[in-house]
Amino acid sequence: MDMGRRQSTIQLVAIDMDGTLLDPAHKLTARAKQAIAQARALGVHIVLTSGRPVSGLAPFLQELGITGNDDYCIACNGGLVQRIGTRETVVEFPLSFDDFLYCEQVSRQLGVHFQALDGHRLYTTNQDISRYTVIDSHLSHVPLSYRRVQDMDPSMSFIKLMMIDEPDVLDAAITRLPAELTERFAVLKSAPFFLEVFDHRAGKGPSLQRLAEHLGIDRANVMAIGDQENDLTMLKFAGTSVAMGNAIDAVKAVARYETAPNTDEGVARAIERFVLA
Repeated sequence: MDMGRRQSTIQLVAIDMDGTLLDPAHKLTARAKQAIAQARALGVHIVLTSGRPVSGLAPFLQELGITGNDDYCIACNGGLVQRIGTRETVVEFPLSFDDFLYCEQVSRQLGVHFQALDGHRLYTTNQDISRYTVIDSHLSHVPLSYRRVQDMDPSMSFIKLMMIDEPDVLDAAITRLPAELTERFAVLKSAPFFLEVFDHRAGKGPSLQRLAEHLGIDRANVMAIGDQENDLTMLKFAGTSVAMGNAIDAVKAVARYETAPNTDEGVARAIERFVLA
């Protein structure tokens, strides 16, 4: 083997899901599936990296055949890294019930909807449940429950907390976030209507770094593809960073390369160019 050639080879591809790998109908295209299968046949780790919980990744992992003991996924914006075949937790950063109470109170003060995910179920404390919470429950394949704060179990912990609302309402609230919130937590948008709140040590980038170290892969051999603010840390970590054509400007500014949008096989084109070429 030419070791010099191997040094420049991508060994791990971290791919965001919504707005990136999935088309606007939240489906995998045939070309994306083929590119991923060809990369995996070369021994490249394909790591789905999402704000979604593992349950929301599971159907796509199945469809892609990413189901073995050497396969991993990064869920909940890096709050959880799981080995897929064994369901073993590699990295986890839970939030406490006190964190839940604080963020729920802030959401109420700011006048935006709120939800909390404990890994098995999505909870909202809003009697008028946001349509975006219903959509998230559906896409993430997690059951949804309305619970008053006083009816929640204080022994619970959460993988992530979210403020959700119409984009203009959410953006207005973001300008009024208390300093304590952004000091205590990592706070990032994953969509125009989702503001994610999670442990400072988590995030797609830090968890991708932990996974790469776990697998003995140098960052120079890591590629990341994304479109939103919650993808920035993994794009900064990866030796080869690719922004989708539909990415926000901040992502395009950080990424070294740009591919086509998710309406035009952006992920497949990036894998073909950087991994399969």
